[in-house]
Amino acid sequence: MRIFLDFRCVACLRAQEYFVESGTKEVPCGHCGARAKKLIPAVRSKLDPTSDFPGAAMKWEKVREQKMAQEKKASEG
Repeated sequence: MRIFLDFRCVACLRAQEYFVESGTKEVPCGHCGARAKKLIPAVRSKLDPTSDFPGAAMKWEKVREQKMAQEKKASEG
C-alpha cells in the first residue's frame, strides 16, 4: 500500500513528503540526493472537559486563572 509520509534529509535538513510504500524508512533526498529518513508524526491529544477528563481540564483551567491573576497583580504593583 502506498501512502504519503514525511522525510527529512540528513545532509541538507529539508523535509519533504513522498508517496511511498507504507514500510519505507529512507528515501533519496529530492534536493541533494543524500538519504532522507522518515519523520515520526507528533501525537495529537486534547483534554475535553465534556468527555473522559473533566477533572483534569477543570484543574488546569483553575490553575491557569490563578497564575493569570498573580501575573496581573504583579504587573500592577
